[in-house]
Amino acid sequence: MTDQTRPLRVAIVGAGPAGIYAADALMKSDTDVSIDLFERMPAPFGLIRYGVAPDHPRIKGIITALHKVLDKPQVRLLGNIDYGTDITLEDLRRFYDAVIFSTGANADRALNIPGIDLDGSYGAADFVSWYDGHPDVPRTWPLDAEKVAVLGVGNVALDVARVLAKTGDELLPTEIPANVYEGLKANKAVEVHVFGRRGPAQAKFTPLELRELDHSPNIEVIVAPEDIDYDEGSEAARRGSKQVDMVANTLQDWAIRDVGDRPHKLFLHFFESPTEILGDNGKVVGLRTERTELDGTGNVRGTGKYNEWDVQAVYRAVGYLSQNITSLPFDEQAGTIPNEAGRVLADTGHSAGSTPGHEGKHVPATYVTGWIKRGPVGLIGHTKGDANETVACLLEDAPNFDGATDPSEQAVIDFLEDKQVPFTTWDGWYRLDAHERSLGEPEGRERVKVVEREDMVAASQE
Repeated sequence: MTDQTRPLRVAIVGAGPAGIYAADALMKSDTDVSIDLFERMPAPFGLIRYGVAPDHPRIKGIITALHKVLDKPQVRLLGNIDYGTDITLEDLRRFYDAVIFSTGANADRALNIPGIDLDGSYGAADFVSWYDGHPDVPRTWPLDAEKVAVLGVGNVALDVARVLAKTGDELLPTEIPANVYEGLKANKAVEVHVFGRRGPAQAKFTPLELRELDHSPNIEVIVAPEDIDYDEGSEAARRGSKQVDMVANTLQDWAIRDVGDRPHKLFLHFFESPTEILGDNGKVVGLRTERTELDGTGNVRGTGKYNEWDVQAVYRAVGYLSQNITSLPFDEQAGTIPNEAGRVLADTGHSAGSTPGHEGKHVPATYVTGWIKRGPVGLIGHTKGDANETVACLLEDAPNFDGATDPSEQAVIDFLEDKQVPFTTWDGWYRLDAHERSLGEPEGRERVKVVEREDMVAASQE
């Protein structure tokens, strides 16, 4: 960089936890920095606002820590800006010395089984976006199935199953908007079946999430005793992880207890691998699974025995997938931007985590962090390590940056205003936050989430 007298200008695209952690790591370095966080939504916090179930205020409490980062004078929030449309990578290079992409993952990973495209077959990510009041999804959701299947044994599957099994009135004290409450109030589901192809020791639930299922006065959680099975690999997993052992113990306890009389039944099935969604006249009428068995290593093999389940809707919660980012290489299979320790690789033949030796193929001054870097695995806090690694690489490279041609903090604001982009700011979030809290106050609720994008933008304005 030719001008050492000014702060290092960094753009971060994506203002979820991953992007905010990257901003925090930059500010904790000894480098004088000036950071702009670009966010597609009018509000920050990404997956915490639009991916965490509304009845999980504990996880949403992470926002408190993120607030402290965004309150720092070295960082600005520029929301309601669509990268690739409102601003391009070429534009960002003009205003910033380096760019970090932290766009996360908000699409559903595909599940290629017959019947997956039937009416009544849904992706979990779309349903989560609906009940979390995302502005870019429909305002209604079809909830006329009495018996529902959820495919997957991670926390997202539990969230989907729990929201489907609870009543609308149970969720009313949360931040859900009116359209979501009306939809859930009319929900006809009385049986929810969660399916995992492997055993209890291979489930990806966290213990707290699992135990929360049993706290509802309306949900009877049922586990079949024959689904409690462990091989040598499973026992090793239990010995090696306190969390795995806690999950297994909880499931064992539920399998041996008497079934109670709570009105909604939530079944957790293990060793059932989905093979086909059954349809009639284009609509879901059932699910076929193959019974599996452990092979000694913790993996499973098919037994050739099949079961059919009477369900009218199927939700696949088999993982999130990041989406292609304009002007950058993308690994379609992994759903990541090819990178080396956060440095974007120009060679699309190499996937994320590529082996060393491609130093000459880095895209200059361009970095990734979070799920777009390593895939949608791990808890929210795990992205801190991603951010630290990426920021360390960025700062190591900084002396060799070409540098922004128009680095003043006002330049990008002028650019957005000239394009008449109705962007929001951190001060605007405070106004939107106060507005949502005022909507909840008459009902004794912490907040009621605003759904419409234009209403969010309007509430953010002075």
